[in-house]
Amino acid sequence: MKTDRIHRWDVNYQEAVALQEELREGLILTEDSLREPPRWVAGADISYERGSDLFHAAVILLRYADLTPIEEATVSARVFFPYIPGLLTFREGPPLLAAFERLHRRPDLVLFDGQGIAHPRGFGLAAHLGLLLDLPAIGCAKSLLVGSHGDVGEKRGSWTELLYRTRRVGAAVRTRDHVRPVYVSQGHRITLERAVALVLGCCRGYRIPEPVRLAHLAVNRLRLEGRCGNGP
Repeated sequence: MKTDRIHRWDVNYQEAVALQEELREGLILTEDSLREPPRWVAGADISYERGSDLFHAAVILLRYADLTPIEEATVSARVFFPYIPGLLTFREGPPLLAAFERLHRRPDLVLFDGQGIAHPRGFGLAAHLGLLLDLPAIGCAKSLLVGSHGDVGEKRGSWTELLYRTRRVGAAVRTRDHVRPVYVSQGHRITLERAVALVLGCCRGYRIPEPVRLAHLAVNRLRLEGRCGNGP
């Protein structure tokens, strides 16, 4: 698949923040054009050694109906943007986009291991790359970045709204009984209620939805291969 809406990545802090604030205006959060049910769902993740500039990206494409893996695309690449909280997409975005370009099929939906609009400027990884890819995108994070929420029921499927500065930016979602919730937020071209339902539909006995879990396993494998000298 091709990605056409790409901006410069060699920017400084002020330029990166300005890009986030400009691009955020293009997000679609009140409706979606996603087919029901989706046919193909992708999971995307990044891994790297602490202190290393070699990043490993993976995109795993699954058939939504039974979550069977269909295709895997991986990239290992050097990253030069510094670690700055709130601007992680400027480190992780280029290798992830390169991995998406290696897919032969275009996903109907992408789940990212990261934030969507539950972000200090409302433009986390899932929002940023969802917009650039022009795909329905969901952020599914293991930890909270911004906002707060009330109690979440202990049963699978329970969820409650995540609020940041009085604005609804996501949901804390229980994907397994009595297991810590995950944090779901809209990326692009999807409503929050649909995002929560699709994340739950992608879970198969684990806390993390299957597309993201498989992408996580793939990037960790790449990182270990690189550590052993088998990588680029």
